[in-house]
Amino acid sequence: MSVAEQRGRKPRADVQRNRAALLETAQRHFLQHGVGTSLEAVAKEAGVGPGTLYRHFPTREALLAAVLQTRSEELVARQADIEQLGDPAEALEQWLRAMEEYLSAYSGLPDPLMAAARAQEPDNPLTIPCDTLIATTDQYVRAAQLAGRVRSSVRGNDLFLAACSVAWIKGTGTEEESLDRLRTLIASGYRQQDTQA
Repeated sequence: MSVAEQRGRKPRADVQRNRAALLETAQRHFLQHGVGTSLEAVAKEAGVGPGTLYRHFPTREALLAAVLQTRSEELVARQADIEQLGDPAEALEQWLRAMEEYLSAYSGLPDPLMAAARAQEPDNPLTIPCDTLIATTDQYVRAAQLAGRVRSSVRGNDLFLAACSVAWIKGTGTEEESLDRLRTLIASGYRQQDTQA
């Protein structure tokens, strides 16, 4: 946080422009080249020096977290639609698909997110988006468990990691038919089995 922001003053216009240009350029580079793209190339295309980039975003994770925040509106909109579903198991399934799409937006994105979720490092900027996704997933899991549709042992973190895995596999160019089989296999692992035969 800059001194001006700490004192409650609005950042200068050029500082805001630089930040916006960096976010827009980084999003484009992440889409084209994946999350491992050259940060120097991002800075150059945004029309700033590497020092300016690192003042705004000290690490790749900080830049990635900021870009993900700008993309979160799509996921929030999907969640609003999912909330309208009357079936908690269907809502969970739809949430997992929405999260999978969000996590596969950029090549290589699942790797740093899974690392952040596992490490739980408070200073890693990706920990907050992961915690938010895991907490939301846990809400859907608990609702489906209360309805008797999901095993009691399942946790939101489990299905977050499963969605990350599917997103990672999707990024390798795997055919949709194979992904659907994988999704079915994962669902058979978390769904509550019908004990009445």
